[in-house]
Amino acid sequence: MSRKFYMSVLILLMSVTLILSGCGTKKEPKEALQSAAATAMKMDSYVSESQIKLTDLTIDTSSSPELGAVYSMLKDAEINLTQMYQRDPMQTEASLEVKLTGDFSTTITLQFVMTKDKVFIKIPSIPFLPLPENVTGKFLEFDLKELAESNAESFNPDLLDTDKTQKLVAEIANVILAEYDSEKFIKDVDPKELTLPEGFKAKQVVQFYITNDTFKDAISILIKEALPKALDIVAKDEYREMLQLTPQDIEDAKKELGELNEDEFQKDLDEMQKVLKINEFTFNTAIDKDNYPSYQEMNMDVEFSDPDTQEKLKLAMEMNSKFTSINEAPNFKIGIPQDAITMEELEQEMNSFGY
Repeated sequence: MSRKFYMSVLILLMSVTLILSGCGTKKEPKEALQSAAATAMKMDSYVSESQIKLTDLTIDTSSSPELGAVYSMLKDAEINLTQMYQRDPMQTEASLEVKLTGDFSTTITLQFVMTKDKVFIKIPSIPFLPLPENVTGKFLEFDLKELAESNAESFNPDLLDTDKTQKLVAEIANVILAEYDSEKFIKDVDPKELTLPEGFKAKQVVQFYITNDTFKDAISILIKEALPKALDIVAKDEYREMLQLTPQDIEDAKKELGELNEDEFQKDLDEMQKVLKINEFTFNTAIDKDNYPSYQEMNMDVEFSDPDTQEKLKLAMEMNSKFTSINEAPNFKIGIPQDAITMEELEQEMNSFGY
């Protein structure tokens, strides 16, 4: 399979993880998750706040000073994303904050604005990457139509079409969840077990979870049962063209999955289980009184160990996301930039700065 196909699948799987969400009245857990995508489609506008935080990163860096520097930066790293979205007329603005620690301790903030036709990115001030003062703080403007024409092989503006991508993710989420047994992977949990945002009351909380004992089954279901059905969805013209895949790409992927050697596959899973230990992997979705998936959280704690070298790596992280102001008139803070600069203007300034 092509590199392009793998990247598309990775983006889809990440998106599926982020969109798992709630239901209407309290239902059987699996049914609640399967109805989540349809519920999410009703959000014509919202404000979302998300956080990803590394709570533990333990690795032996004694043999690699370069790795030690990277480790120092990433340990306790935190990513915060605030987004405001409106479906019609399409407008999104977002602020991404990346906090790094260690010798290069710094906070980098990126701001984005997107409409149906354009994307604006605010040029940040980065301590270890000096930029001309007269461009930092300004927005860089990209015309999506021009970008598509100049990068026909590598960029499709449909990938930024929120409605289309949400619809695709919803269909993918449904077929994947349909393959997982409620008795082993999906359950209701008491809302009291979660630290919910202040003022938020959950009508139902559903948890998708994988344990060390069910890890092999989870991967096997994903590869052998869920992915072939997900490929049928991706094969639809509107999605395939959006992901810039050819019919042959889809057929090649299906063929490779169909020719999977069962003995070798199980051997690979056994080897993986020898090096991977799952202490926790849970994804909770809290549904509010209006049946919206207004709060989600993921907790992951895994360990990797090399049986030959005895080297170990431990990774623990938390992710949470909440939605507010659903279907309310958005109060955009940035708005559509009126004094943005073009890429040509940026290049001129960078050249005069010595780059």
